[in-house]
Amino acid sequence: MKPLVSALNAWSCIVISVFAIVILSFIGGLFQKNHHSMVGSVGDPPDGKAVAGSIFGAVIIYAGFLVFCGLQAYLNIRQSRRGAITLS
Repeated sequence: MKPLVSALNAWSCIVISVFAIVILSFIGGLFQKNHHSMVGSVGDPPDGKAVAGSIFGAVIIYAGFLVFCGLQAYLNIRQSRRGAITLS
């Protein structure tokens, strides 16, 4: 199987996905607990748990990106070592 994206794109996607998962999980946790820094002001959303659900949905999407980009990075590494499986 050949990679769909280059090695640089795959590794960049991995770094961005990990960063997004960590940051969004933290922010989602604050909303889920109705932390005063997230829902305590006048302009903030009144239902922190609903916002947390949306944020955790984004975390799941980024986890999917992480799996896809990890597979692409693995395929790029395998291809660069000339270990690609060929049918002959």
